[in-house]
Amino acid sequence: MYTADADSSQAVKAQLRLRELILAGELPGGERIAELALVERLGVSRTPIRAALARLEHEGLLQALPGGGYAVRVFSERDVADAIELRGTVEGVAARLAAERGVDASALAAARECLDAVDKVLARRSLTDADFSRYVELNERFHSLMWSMCGSAVIEREIERVVSLPFASPSGFVVVQSNSPRARDMLVVAQDQHRQVLDAIERREGTRAESIMREHARIAQRNLREAVRGQQHERMPAVRLIR
Repeated sequence: MYTADADSSQAVKAQLRLRELILAGELPGGERIAELALVERLGVSRTPIRAALARLEHEGLLQALPGGGYAVRVFSERDVADAIELRGTVEGVAARLAAERGVDASALAAARECLDAVDKVLARRSLTDADFSRYVELNERFHSLMWSMCGSAVIEREIERVVSLPFASPSGFVVVQSNSPRARDMLVVAQDQHRQVLDAIERREGTRAESIMREHARIAQRNLREAVRGQQHERMPAVRLIR
């Protein structure tokens, strides 16, 4: 017997797989999504496929068509820049609140441990693809730990909403750096900002903490420009969606 819970589980799986296909460039920007083709490709029924499509529209990866159905959304460079700017602003608020309200010693210790692990990755003179993957994992963990420090479910929920916007996550464009001769240097700068914001939070310096996080988002803005100008389609196929 097929239950509502089973439908929900299949919808989540379909959503994740569809997101992968879009960001891998296998479903081109502007292309109409054919439901029946997805049913065949993903091996699930139309009900979870429709739920997955609706969720991806909510995320911003798809747009509803006037006559029904969905198409893969394309983005202007300004759209993406605005999403990154919004993320930096909300993260700045989270950092300021964390500093002003104070943070438990165990939370600070967990963040420092995470940054120590990043230091070990960046200690190498040249970084492999595996190093970049490890950096992305640790970078996302640090940002998540910092968000939780603000002690506000409202702020955390808004950050989660913002970072779900296409290309707006803290590691959204890190992969683009992996073939740049300045790659490690830029990650070292980002890591220094991580250390500085944690120091500001620990010292209860709210304005400084907020300013650092807003500046931190500027690195993503620069990576965006390099991705678009350099046409980094091989390293990051999703760049094709930015026009």
